Amino acid sequence: MSDSARPEKAAFQELETLVRHLAAELASFRRRALTAEARVRELEGGPAHDGDPDSPGSDDLARRHAERDAQVAKARERAEQMLERVRFLRHQARSGGGA
Repeated sequence: MSDSARPEKAAFQELETLVRHLAAELASFRRRALTAEARVRELEGGPAHDGDPDSPGSDDLARRHAERDAQVAKARERAEQMLERVRFLRHQARSGGGA
């Protein structure tokens, strides 16, 4: 009977160790989640945003967003122009036509 009890005891001890490690890891994740949630609340409730769409920070944010949109539009336009040039040059190279 002791032969069959040993593997069960070893398995139980291994399971107990795994559960202990899992509990420690879960506690670590919980601490990290609480820290992250506190950071999000801090950032959302900060003076630059404050959750109020009429706050001065919101105007600045909207202005910067509009500037970024304009920059993206310019970059997209330049990329399209470059793509057209590449297409033209490929066409010229395939047709063997040069001036």
